[in-house]
Amino acid sequence: MTSSLKEYLKTIYLLITSENIARVTDIALQMNCSKPSVNRALNILKNEGYIKHEAYKKVTLTSKGKEYAKSIIKAQNAIEIFLKKNLNVDENIAKEEASIMSTTLSESTIEKFEKYVKNVVEK
Repeated sequence: MTSSLKEYLKTIYLLITSENIARVTDIALQMNCSKPSVNRALNILKNEGYIKHEAYKKVTLTSKGKEYAKSIIKAQNAIEIFLKKNLNVDENIAKEEASIMSTTLSESTIEKFEKYVKNVVEK
C-alpha cells in the first residue's frame, strides 16, 4: 500500500472515530485535497477490501481496513514517543513527523520502533 493510501485510510479511521462519519467532503477537507482525488483513492481502497463506499454515501471501514488503520496509528504513536523522549523533538513537530514516517517506513523498521518504545521508553 502506498503512503498516500495509508494517509487516506488513517484519515477515514480518525474521522469515523471522532465524528462518527467519514464522507468524501470530510476526507478532502481533512487532507486538503480535491474530491476527485479522494474518490480515486477510495476506489482503490474499496477494491483492496479496506473500505465500503457507494457514491454520495458515507465511507465505512471493513474489519481489514480498521485493523490496518489502527496499526498505522500505533506506529505513529511509537515513533512520536521515540522522537520526543529520545531526541527531544518538540511535541508538535514530533506529531507531524511521526505522521509522515508512520506511512513511509517499512514494516520492519516500524516494528523496531514499537519494540524499542515498549522495552525502553515505557518502562
